[in-house]
Amino acid sequence: MNKIDPRFTVQFIAQKDGQLLREALQEWRISKRALTAIKFDGGLLTVNGVERNVRYILQLGDCVEVTFPPEEKSDGLAVEHGDLTIVYEDEAILVVDKPAHQNTIPSREHPTGSIANMVCGHFQQQGLASTAHIVTRLDRDTSGLLCIAKHAHIHHLTGLAQRSREISRKYEAIVHGHVEQDSQSIVAPIGRNEMSIIEREVRADGQYAHTDVTVLKRFFLDSEPMTYIRLQLHTGRTHQIRVHMAYLGHPLVGDDLYGGSRRSIDRQALHCVSLDMAHPLTNEPLQFTSMLTNDILRLLG
Repeated sequence: MNKIDPRFTVQFIAQKDGQLLREALQEWRISKRALTAIKFDGGLLTVNGVERNVRYILQLGDCVEVTFPPEEKSDGLAVEHGDLTIVYEDEAILVVDKPAHQNTIPSREHPTGSIANMVCGHFQQQGLASTAHIVTRLDRDTSGLLCIAKHAHIHHLTGLAQRSREISRKYEAIVHGHVEQDSQSIVAPIGRNEMSIIEREVRADGQYAHTDVTVLKRFFLDSEPMTYIRLQLHTGRTHQIRVHMAYLGHPLVGDDLYGGSRRSIDRQALHCVSLDMAHPLTNEPLQFTSMLTNDILRLLG
């Protein structure tokens, strides 16, 4: 009985006559790092079923198969088995709905129990030779949708999509005070606060950061003014929404790191409600949504 090859494989059809395989692979967005791994770590390049190197000259219609070497999980990333709320899964990506109070990846304070740990367990059960490649990370106390690539090549493709802003994420949050403008863009650079290893702040020498804010509802909770807002990220800086809203003078409810109060909720009231992207292999448009969690809904009454 033949053993199933656990290695990840993609196929392409040559579109040009006389093109070097190396040039075609570059057009098909196979990274140089991946080609090095294929050459030295147990991958394979074939043309019409015959092993070839990158100097091979292609003919129109040739079938090229790229087999990536098996991946090893990162050192220190323990395989754990636990509950994952899976929204979507195929051979390339996994989209999960993350609860609050769970790390996306392990930290010094929380070395186990993260989404990444659980994903490694999930992959192990599938017999998948891969590790957890996080595409869209969420803070520990932020809930909602996050995307994981199943292979390094898929992670490379989704990284290219993120840099060209082809992955769109929307969040909903509740902030202190009544935000005056119904819609606005916050474009303010974010960098590390020199007095803290965790905290970020708006600072002139920070990285470009852009957040769009739309007011959904202004209300009072126990006579305190609050605003329910939707946010769209155009960049993905650490703590971006939390920093930008604090900078605006409206910190997230529950976000005591950036000036919010935990009187009504024990974490920042922030949830990733939608994730839109093109499938990294088929280019098919994918749209995912997630309902607000009960602790945030309670604030809205």
